[in-house]
Amino acid sequence: MPRPALRLAVEIDGDGAHPAAWRRAAHSPGELLTPRRLARVAAVAENAGFTLVTLDDSILPPGSGAGPVGRIGAVERAAFVAASTSVLGVAPVLATTYAEPFHVSSQLASLDHVSAGRAGWVVGVESAPAAARAWGRPPVEGPDATAREARDGLRVVRDLWDSWEDDAVIRSVATSRYLDRSRLHSIDFTGETYSVKGPSIVPRPPQGRPVVLARPGIVPAELTDVTLVGGGGVADVVTAADDSASPRAFAEIEVALDTPHETAEERITDLERYAPWTGRPDRLRYTGPAAGLVSLLTELNGRVDGVRLHPLVLDEDLAVLSRLVLPELFVRRIAARPLPGTTLRSSLGLPRPLSRFTTTDSAAAAPVREEIR
Repeated sequence: MPRPALRLAVEIDGDGAHPAAWRRAAHSPGELLTPRRLARVAAVAENAGFTLVTLDDSILPPGSGAGPVGRIGAVERAAFVAASTSVLGVAPVLATTYAEPFHVSSQLASLDHVSAGRAGWVVGVESAPAAARAWGRPPVEGPDATAREARDGLRVVRDLWDSWEDDAVIRSVATSRYLDRSRLHSIDFTGETYSVKGPSIVPRPPQGRPVVLARPGIVPAELTDVTLVGGGGVADVVTAADDSASPRAFAEIEVALDTPHETAEERITDLERYAPWTGRPDRLRYTGPAAGLVSLLTELNGRVDGVRLHPLVLDEDLAVLSRLVLPELFVRRIAARPLPGTTLRSSLGLPRPLSRFTTTDSAAAAPVREEIR
């Protein structure tokens, strides 16, 4: 089937994809961790027409040496972005390698409620031994064990989101009933390293389940909504998208754009004095004028469902994306803006899933509600 117009996502953690991006940022290093900085970047992304922003995270510091080495938790930043925007989807990176899936589920369900259905989750993993020490946990060693923790964690989180049926909350003043307990379900999960009993403590998210994004091989694709695909060229990306079992596939692209005063290559050369911008096999990379990026995205249109951009330096590249790239994509109808009042799922053309515990009888027998004024 033909794919719809591209949906556009952008990574906004830190100052950009280059490890020395902070040296070209339009703010002092001390402002990086302030709410004002985060709100400004999110506002630019929303006004430009991006469907989604993602926020990288790890329990370990993001860098070393002379660069900034701290960050605020991605879920906390995502909640702030959700409260300060109106149509922008927000997806933090969270790993269940050491974090309890019960807590991850509650955090993301709460984010979906705060954002009125605009939450996503980029499934992460923690493979560094230092992460285990930071959590105070025995290390999860080897790719098989790391994959098991991610897979089991995702299944538990999904089941916890489903553990409240959609009409479990009654809020009836007339009968003094808040919950229909028959519509809360114990998930009773037992895995190799932990077990989880009982339902979630947070009512079912507005989307049913927040949108789940993951790179190939981290978790089973059939459990995700969006696979983040990459490769050395367009053909590799398209092949990975076609091979994905997820409903949607987004291409991962690092971008360095020409600005009014410097070429992309000049900007990269300037930053290379401090640290190399090493290539990643799971991402395409584009450097050059805005028109070339428009051409690349036009080539990908109809072959992937969206793209996630990783700008070299947020303050510089996001401005060029806003002025010269996204407007051209919208004019050509290559990309689509999110509409006011829609959830992230509807923006991506994804259906709202029923709870796996919902039966035909419970779906048909919605409780009588009374509005509280």
